[in-house]
Amino acid sequence: MTCNTAPRVYAAGTMSCEVLNPTLQGIFPLSTNLNILRTLNPSLTPLPNVTGFGVNGSLYAQLFYDGVEQFYCNANACSQDLGSGSGSTNWVCDNLQCTCRPHASFCGGGALDLTQIIDSLNGTLTISCDAPASNGTASCSFQQAIINSVFNSGLALNGSSTDSSKGGSSLGGGVIAGLAVVGGLAGLALLFLAFGFWVQRRARRSGPLSTGKMTGVSVEWTYVSYFVPNATPGWTGWLGRKNGDFSDHKAVLDSVSGHVSSGQMMAILGPSGAGKTTLIEIIAGKNKTGHTTGTVTFPSFGATPRIGFVPQQDILPPMLTVHEALLFAARLRLPEYVRESEKLARVDDVLEKLGLTSIRDVRIGDGEKRGISGGEMRRVSIGLELVAKPDVLLLDEPTSGLDSVSASKVANVLKALAHDQDNPTVVIASIHQPSSQLYQTFDQILLLSHGRALYSGAGGFAPQRHFTDQGIAYQQGYNVADYLLDVASDPPVSIFPMSTPDPSKLTPHATPRMGGPSKERVDEEKGTSNGVSHSPSGSLDQVEAYHPRALSNGRSSGVKRESGYAATFLTQLEVLSDREWKILRRDWTLFFAHIAVSSVLGVFCGGLYFKTDITIAGFQSRVGCLFFLGALIAFSTLSALYHVVEIRPLFLRERSASYYSPTAWLLSRFVFDVIPLRVIPTIVVASITYWMAGLAHDAAHFFKFLFILVLYTLAMTLWNFLLACVFTNGGIAILLSALSALYQMTFAGFFVHLSDIPPVLRWLQWLCPLKYTLEALSVNEVGSGLMIQDTLQGVPVDVSASLIMNLLFGFGANNYYRDVLVLFAFIAGFGLGVIGVVWLRVRERR
Repeated sequence: MTCNTAPRVYAAGTMSCEVLNPTLQGIFPLSTNLNILRTLNPSLTPLPNVTGFGVNGSLYAQLFYDGVEQFYCNANACSQDLGSGSGSTNWVCDNLQCTCRPHASFCGGGALDLTQIIDSLNGTLTISCDAPASNGTASCSFQQAIINSVFNSGLALNGSSTDSSKGGSSLGGGVIAGLAVVGGLAGLALLFLAFGFWVQRRARRSGPLSTGKMTGVSVEWTYVSYFVPNATPGWTGWLGRKNGDFSDHKAVLDSVSGHVSSGQMMAILGPSGAGKTTLIEIIAGKNKTGHTTGTVTFPSFGATPRIGFVPQQDILPPMLTVHEALLFAARLRLPEYVRESEKLARVDDVLEKLGLTSIRDVRIGDGEKRGISGGEMRRVSIGLELVAKPDVLLLDEPTSGLDSVSASKVANVLKALAHDQDNPTVVIASIHQPSSQLYQTFDQILLLSHGRALYSGAGGFAPQRHFTDQGIAYQQGYNVADYLLDVASDPPVSIFPMSTPDPSKLTPHATPRMGGPSKERVDEEKGTSNGVSHSPSGSLDQVEAYHPRALSNGRSSGVKRESGYAATFLTQLEVLSDREWKILRRDWTLFFAHIAVSSVLGVFCGGLYFKTDITIAGFQSRVGCLFFLGALIAFSTLSALYHVVEIRPLFLRERSASYYSPTAWLLSRFVFDVIPLRVIPTIVVASITYWMAGLAHDAAHFFKFLFILVLYTLAMTLWNFLLACVFTNGGIAILLSALSALYQMTFAGFFVHLSDIPPVLRWLQWLCPLKYTLEALSVNEVGSGLMIQDTLQGVPVDVSASLIMNLLFGFGANNYYRDVLVLFAFIAGFGLGVIGVVWLRVRERR
């Protein structure tokens, strides 16, 4: 028999080697030995099918510390590589499985518990041996990906040291599936854009379904009542409506009827609280929170008319000029097939009608930056509705807060609009206290008092004669409007109409009888009516087509276009993006403030962690630097919440007028808020800090670092968007955003080890985006091959930073791509939540 001292195996071989590693010896100072049994051909072993376990190409290894077994490993599918004939050999096996002996020194019974690392050893095992030395021994090393990452070059056997390249972790099936989902979503987004482009081209090539503007449009409302619950104790739902029926209610409007014919202008008069604004909003089809009964009809020869509504407050984009604001409305409210030149001509025509040509290129402004005057703002608000060519124009106190000259200009514009011979428009306006001159411009008057109609008929002196006949004295020369307001402020009971229907007997979906105008309405149009108009009655020849709108449960169905929006989705996104870009370009203050603050914070953070070393304390400082960047992003995105709260009123007005869909607004808002104010500042502060702190100096890890921070920025921006949309009170939203940032800092894994959190609270870490961000950033840093070189009580320590990361913070060394997918999931979840809340809750309620 010949003793084989070479590393080559012919049938089977046994190695018993002393393990010499400075770090391992520093922690476990006693003798450590590794026994390895390699079997290449079990049929040639001394004990066939026993010594070699009956498997071709297998391996069995045991590690002993101070004579006690610590762990054992099995592997199969082994092959022997004899190298290039120099005497070296590599033994490569697959399917490695290791088991740690419970309570052994390496497995919880000593200074360091390696159970988790040993039990997770898998994949490929390599035993690399050099040519035998002169004394007949070979220098070998026990190498595996995780062992290499912990001890840099594997476990050196017999005191030898060999270099080995780092092993990489393969992507798991779940990670691959997640990446495939992300890629699929990106592909769907591209298909959606392509489909939007096709729809846009198709709409622009199509022609109008009907020609011209409707003629002969009238408005008639019948027995309109509006009730709100009294402020009595009781639970209220999330919409603010009391549970149960409306038996205990307050009547804001009580069976009000009226009629306005084409080419006429009506003024709704009455003291404060009479119900003027409520009636205007009901006729306009606004979303009311109370309970509404009655009907609103539009006798006409065509389809459902187009209705324009001008609210009492002027809510306008302050950074746009007058011409740009009107052109924005024209591009979104005129049909897609209308050419751009026609839209520009329409805007110029409206500017000329409203007397705004001289200020067409002046910015509108607001309370902070001076722009146009109050009267000019009111005319711009009217112009935003006129560019859509409405058949009925409703205005809520259009002269409120204006001087007599400005009020007169507004009234003259409305009168010219109503009496236009080519395109007459029904104009209905609520007026609080008109001057004598303003009062005389109205053709019809509706006087309200305590929610009931005292008079509905011709204007001028007809109302004065009506109440004089009923015994209410009129002083000659007195303003008729002031006289009517005095009458409505404290009216005698005798002048109220006695014949009113019982609201409880009115069915919410009742519709008026088909037929021509009643005698009372004919007299009214002739200026001879002396009382309150009633619903149509009688049986005349049907010559008009009624389009009734039933009112019930506070949800009056608004009048909308057949397609919902005049412009296609892609056009909406283009026009909104154009406005956002103009606003950003004209006010760089916020953008430069973000960049300046990011630069200062980057220098501060980089100086604080400047060139951190590779000791254990230095590694903790590295993770602290990464944690600081994540916390900074969590708090800096608070400004996104404020922006949404600030522009919310403008969005509500434009959405109620069907300018654009909420999704298009959110996309434009997201792009022009996130990229200039979130992503770019994040890249600035991260780049400065990264290179000053001396993190992994290679491009791949730097861009993976930026990628994680950008994902976290997107997630936190959408989270603040969601809070701003859910809570109308901006103070509550900001408070919750700050608390959520503190919550994330608590469960991110920096202040407390994730495994030490009590089980009852441990699940909260999975709802913490900062936890995944910090873990991914840390894994990316140690994945660059970072080795910790330190000395503990005189013992040199040379281990991979991944081991220290797991011990100090509980982060997994292979969780980078998992964390990427989780951050994508947070982005998708918050994004869908924002879209859902905006569609369902962020709408105009009056």
